[in-house]
Amino acid sequence: MKRGGYIMADKLFVKDHDVVVPGEELAEGLDYLPAGKAFRDGEKIFAATIGLVSVKGHVLKVIPLAGKYMPRRGDVVIAKVTGIGHSGWTLDINSPYMADLNIGEASSEYIDTNRHEMSEYFDIDDYVLCEVITISDAKFVKLTAKFRPYRRLSPGNIIEVSPTKIPRIIGKQGSMINTIKDYSKCEISVGQNGWIWISGEPEQQARVARVIKMIEKEAHKQGLTDRVKNMMEGK
Repeated sequence: MKRGGYIMADKLFVKDHDVVVPGEELAEGLDYLPAGKAFRDGEKIFAATIGLVSVKGHVLKVIPLAGKYMPRRGDVVIAKVTGIGHSGWTLDINSPYMADLNIGEASSEYIDTNRHEMSEYFDIDDYVLCEVITISDAKFVKLTAKFRPYRRLSPGNIIEVSPTKIPRIIGKQGSMINTIKDYSKCEISVGQNGWIWISGEPEQQARVARVIKMIEKEAHKQGLTDRVKNMMEGK
């Protein structure tokens, strides 16, 4: 329907960044195009799954949340740099939400951009160990890498697991991940967003990755610690 020269939705029942559930009605009329996990039934658009609404122009999209990381203040995450701006960096945290690292949160020391390029600190495609410090009402995530151990991660192997399995991979008081570190002699950083960084001898990196994937798959089973030790010993 045209109103004042613009195409307007007959009825829009959600807004950008809303969380919706399966079967929830999102819009009525033919002005919006469904995308992602949104679908049309007649003149109505519904959500097909639990997800995050994205309204871009006339495209009404539902981004599935199942298996995705939902950030919380204080979470330690591994983030990938995707953009560099005048005042900081944009990062991917394996979440539907955007994340920013402000220049004032990048280092405990003053960063003089007149003398140093931003990319000297964090460049595109770098992985950064950092912490979630704030989440705005619009779901913009702010990060910090100001203090140790937060830092740019050196070259290594990044693997992805379900964020829901991270507590099992870490173990009680870090027992599981410390066992893996002790046997492999690898450096390992675990992000609560489901990304894990491994650095060490290539053979050990590969072994650690296999062990972590086994834990993810069989997290519900008993005797996991013994299985981990056996795999790390090559049994």
